Amino acid sequence: EVESLVRYLEQQAKGKTIGRVDVAAISALKTFDPSVNDLVGKQVTGTGRRGKFLLIHADPIWLVLHLARGGWVRWSDNLRPTPIKPGKGPMALRVRFDDGSGFDVTEAGTEKRLAVYVVRDPEDIEFLATLGPDPLDPGFGADDFVKLLLEKGGGSQIKKVLTDQRVIAGIGNAYSDDALNLAKLSPFKSAGKLTSEEAHRLYDAIRTVLTDAVQRSLGLPAAGLKSEKKSGMRVHGRTGQPCPACGDTVREVSFATKSLQYCPTCQTGGKPLADRRLSRLLK
Repeated sequence: EVESLVRYLEQQAKGKTIGRVDVAAISALKTFDPSVNDLVGKQVTGTGRRGKFLLIHADPIWLVLHLARGGWVRWSDNLRPTPIKPGKGPMALRVRFDDGSGFDVTEAGTEKRLAVYVVRDPEDIEFLATLGPDPLDPGFGADDFVKLLLEKGGGSQIKKVLTDQRVIAGIGNAYSDDALNLAKLSPFKSAGKLTSEEAHRLYDAIRTVLTDAVQRSLGLPAAGLKSEKKSGMRVHGRTGQPCPACGDTVREVSFATKSLQYCPTCQTGGKPLADRRLSRLLK
């Protein structure tokens, strides 16, 4: 959905001149030089994505957004001209163009991990510079993925490896669930113990799941991307529903702030997984 959001903003904002930028959540702003005011008067020349970072080029500087789990961008063809005020609500940032259109950056929930950067080069952002390869990069092949697992996976569980942005960028909790389900692999299996056939199968599953998600989202407005994602998932967020492959009941393992979903028949030899804190299968 971040890839689709980038494409949507490209269509809506490219060529427009930024007229005003208001910051409502001061804690979300992670840089001070250049300032957000330096964006005013700049023309948007394009957008991009690096992992889960959304990049907006307002030549010669960049507005970079990391939406985290609760962040989102809401486009409007007619934003109110009055400035927004800092507060405790979901609003984090507003960018208004000279023609009255623009977008709001919001964050739901209490975690407040959304991050806003204004930089001369996206690689100036320390975390972005450490991101692993993008799984949809045409130059990232199956052999590269296998090598990555051998070098950085080690004894870590494959679910953890797939969601570590420093290893591979942009998969996340939801799509890792679906990719593991499609590849018929347990989320708790050690990455270092995957066979070559399993690793190649997982690579193909990742590419399939992400490519299908992007294709389903093409042409949708920003407001429709979240609901499309939810409706298109295989097992993530579908606890208690039938697995699309075998019909078994989708199970869940809960963590402190998130959960994973899987199919016992397809992924764990029919055995339900114990709570993640026990790190073992129920007997």
